[in-house]
Amino acid sequence: MNCDDVRPRLLDYQRGRLPARLQEDVRAHLQACSACEHEIAAEALLTEVLEQRLPQHGAPLALKRRLARQWPLSAQVKPSWWARWGRAMVPALATAAVLLIAIPVYYQQAGRSQNGESAGMVTEAVTDHLRLLASQHPLDVESGDMHHVKPWYEGRLDFAPVVHFLGDQEFPLAGGAVGYFLDRKAAVFVFHRRLHTISLFVFPARGVSWPTRGLDSLGPVKAYRSDDRGFHVILWRKGEQGCALVSDVDLPELTRLAERLVSTP
Repeated sequence: MNCDDVRPRLLDYQRGRLPARLQEDVRAHLQACSACEHEIAAEALLTEVLEQRLPQHGAPLALKRRLARQWPLSAQVKPSWWARWGRAMVPALATAAVLLIAIPVYYQQAGRSQNGESAGMVTEAVTDHLRLLASQHPLDVESGDMHHVKPWYEGRLDFAPVVHFLGDQEFPLAGGAVGYFLDRKAAVFVFHRRLHTISLFVFPARGVSWPTRGLDSLGPVKAYRSDDRGFHVILWRKGEQGCALVSDVDLPELTRLAERLVSTP
């Protein structure tokens, strides 16, 4: 089985819904494919958040009893004046209700579009970072030498990632991996800051809607900063290359690393 065969079945595999033979085939593929292993780890993490951590609130017992007392009486209530002639107004009121709902949604969507779908990019960056943290083998190549890590990507990506910062004592390089950002493959460079993991996703910028509002100067480029689920995200574009830097390290420290990444010749 290849990745295209396995990925649509990951959720069923995780929940044990596949036939026994297919379950074994998917398991064998995951043991040999780090990219799909990242995907199943992300599925497990999201399942835990959605199914185990979201609170469930039942209706209060007093409310249930009050509603139960009202149900038998509902059939005995005589039609009001509204029920006799209000049917003719229902289409007009329905139209007005639709407009009241649709107009704010329209302007909200327009604002999101004008902002380059920045929230979606931030969410994607944090989700990809969580996948890396949840993986048992997050790095495909473990090395603190950028001259060893960058050549490893040759033949594994359809572009050449440009990263001049080699890592230093403050932000040592840990290694790299092949990942995904939005709908495209990405080079993932992992740095450390004390006990914090920092992910740098480098990907082709063509076809991506970039933020146009809330940008700040970051050396020679304009960057977008945001937060999601307790993680800081810095996005920027330089030429045909897009970058997303993600970590739970303090924002000033993450900004300091971003400045080195964009400023190093």
